[in-house]
Amino acid sequence: MSELYASCYRRLVGVITLAAPSRAEAEECVQEAFLRVLSRWDHVSQLDSPEAWVRTVAFNLLSNRRRKARNAIRALLRHGPPPTEPPPSPNRVDLTHAMRRLPIGQRQAVVMHHVLGLSIEEIARALKVAPGTVKSRLSRARTALAATLREETTHA
Repeated sequence: MSELYASCYRRLVGVITLAAPSRAEAEECVQEAFLRVLSRWDHVSQLDSPEAWVRTVAFNLLSNRRRKARNAIRALLRHGPPPTEPPPSPNRVDLTHAMRRLPIGQRQAVVMHHVLGLSIEEIARALKVAPGTVKSRLSRARTALAATLREETTHA
């Protein structure tokens, strides 16, 4: 497999680039084709030209990308652009920034409890932890969020 890659990757990128809108897109298609070879190597290695198989897959991937792009444009023309959303408020930006500073366990507990409205027991089951762990995470998260938000409002 590595010999096939070493011997024909550059050539395949060059060939696919001739049909692709950009070299970067050609490289992505060829790389994806090589990824697909991995799961089919027993079959592909027995072919007369494994390179031809990779080339065909890369061209098919390129065609699929073009078809998806064309369909997206048609959908956009049919439905119009998505409605514009107003920019987030400064408070939301501060909260998002503060949430990202929390460890993942605390973040999960806060979102599940305060956004989704799940009980301590439901969160514990979902995260496969003890209810006391959920309570501890929520307490620590609230303390950290309060300190971070207080810090950000005093700097603003």
